Amino acid sequence: MGKLLKQQRRGKGSGAYRAPSHRYHSKSAFRALDDVEKTGALRGAVMEFIDDPAHQTPVMRVRFTNNDEIYLPAAEGIAVGDEIYAGAMAPIARGAILPLSRIPEGGYIYNLERSPGDGGKLVHAPGAYAVVSARERDIVYVKMPSKQVLELQSTCRAQIGIACGGGRLERPLLKAGLNHYKKHAQNRKWPVNRGVHMSAYTHPFGGKQHHKGRGSATSRGAPPGRKVGHIAARSTGRRKVKREEN
Repeated sequence: MGKLLKQQRRGKGSGAYRAPSHRYHSKSAFRALDDVEKTGALRGAVMEFIDDPAHQTPVMRVRFTNNDEIYLPAAEGIAVGDEIYAGAMAPIARGAILPLSRIPEGGYIYNLERSPGDGGKLVHAPGAYAVVSARERDIVYVKMPSKQVLELQSTCRAQIGIACGGGRLERPLLKAGLNHYKKHAQNRKWPVNRGVHMSAYTHPFGGKQHHKGRGSATSRGAPPGRKVGHIAARSTGRRKVKREEN
């Protein structure tokens, strides 16, 4: 009997794929949206930077004057001891937390909320940033790093600046051992072999031919042992372009 596919083993939730949450420091999120941030501003300071294996971007611990402590993705160029403001009346400065209605058009933002009060769900990757492109009444148009434009409520909060850690992938790993420890920090399974390099009883694309030997498209309702390749694909291969006849 062959081995289970990777997605079958992950779905079971074994220890080989379980995230090591005991090594994670804390959750990165904004303060709960209250009247202080809606009508005024709260001043805080950067206490330290934390290398959290749960986040690819360096995390900074911020303590506010009311003794609230939160963890946020660090902004590029910020240092320990710098002041961080949060609220509708906060000044526009690096790392500040403001609603989209207060951020000027063309401003760089990151750690963006999808809905007001969710704590920040978008644009967390190292070196990533979004741009406030336009606004119309209570809707703000934000251009994401993927060039997609989102329509968000003007009360959604975001941080000013660019997420720290840009260019992380430009440095080569050079050795397989370094990649091993990199994946081990988040318990990512590595190395991952392709299906065509496996045995026929282990993967539908396996065998001695070292190629699929069959179509790679499969239905959405296929069983877990067959659900590999292009799942519920509308089309595969090169797009056919009809030539216009003169």
